[in-house]
Amino acid sequence: MSEEACGAALPRERPLYYYITDRRALTPRAFCNRVRRLAAWGIDLIQVREKDLSDLELCLLTEKVLSLVAGTRCRVLVNGRADIALAVGAHGVHLPSQGLRPADVRAWVPRGFLIGVSTHSLRQARMAEAEGADYILLGPVFETPSKLRYGPPLGLGMFRRTCRTVRLPVFGIGGITREAIQQVVDAGAVGVAAIRLFQESAALDLPRMRSFGSARTPDVPGH
Repeated sequence: MSEEACGAALPRERPLYYYITDRRALTPRAFCNRVRRLAAWGIDLIQVREKDLSDLELCLLTEKVLSLVAGTRCRVLVNGRADIALAVGAHGVHLPSQGLRPADVRAWVPRGFLIGVSTHSLRQARMAEAEGADYILLGPVFETPSKLRYGPPLGLGMFRRTCRTVRLPVFGIGGITREAIQQVVDAGAVGVAAIRLFQESAALDLPRMRSFGSARTPDVPGH
């Protein structure tokens, strides 16, 4: 897969930081403040993942997130709803592992529209790559209560093997802490994705955190 077809729309800086929203854990004001602060701190991607909302509510929330990150490096994706992402001018869509095929979405979205896919195994990662995803979330890497339905954690060994097998950018997800960032990046990830790491921390020095692994990131093909 060419560089252009494989994650060309992602920022070049490494590691990348990817926040997945959970607005119900915060008050509306606290949620907006968190998004604004993360964007100011240098977060790379935000996935609006609010499956309980109506179409209109999801549109309005995504528009709000876009307004909060305007003028920053942050790109906004919508979970599972390419139609809504396009309607409000978001930067892409993130597809669940059992959702639409990336190739089907690619056929009707504009050039440069990011398409990510959740994966939980080497087989799913290979499938996402074959179908034209720009990047994948792979996990859970470590044990975490929010990912129990996906089975036991992959562990760093299987995570590393998958990163070395596929040629598209991989974000580690599941049980990600500040202390784990270095391990995940050393295993071949371009960055980490999380809810709690980014939503619950009182302060995040993302420029300093970006130095984690930046000098030791493995030369993974396609990343």
